[in-house]
Amino acid sequence: MQFPGFLLLAVLVVGSGLGVILLRNPIHAALFLTVNLAGVAALYLMLHAQFLALIQVIVYAGAIAVLFVFAIMVLIPGKEETGPDPLHAQRWLAVPLVGVLLLEVLLILRSGVFQTGPPAPGVPTGVEPLYRLLLTDFLFPFEVTSVLLLAAFVGVTALTKKKVS
Repeated sequence: MQFPGFLLLAVLVVGSGLGVILLRNPIHAALFLTVNLAGVAALYLMLHAQFLALIQVIVYAGAIAVLFVFAIMVLIPGKEETGPDPLHAQRWLAVPLVGVLLLEVLLILRSGVFQTGPPAPGVPTGVEPLYRLLLTDFLFPFEVTSVLLLAAFVGVTALTKKKVS
């Protein structure tokens, strides 16, 4: 069951990565970026790296992708949509597709794919070794990353602020 799951996630990650690169609409590209980063988090889960998957979702798929989408929406005002919906027929396919995907998720969760065996003797488990490393040896790069994210947020805010004259 692991190889088909990996294959599905690999196709999802590569396809969404191509969507980020090839799509001309920046909002669609940002949504594909979110899918891509969530797929990478799922790959981390398959490797039993739960902490990395959580950080991937919180930091990248959550914070950066949402910030990117908001920056796009503020910097590139869109036109109002008028006329008939060209995707009306495709929208009706979304309901059964979502049902099938939810059924797949339910079957995967019930199958026990994510159950782990007993840890190997002598190998540290949990997140304690990782956070000890983060808060000792890698504290400076960790803080530099947070300052860079803050500078990016301030830069986006400054770019989107209209001058009042």
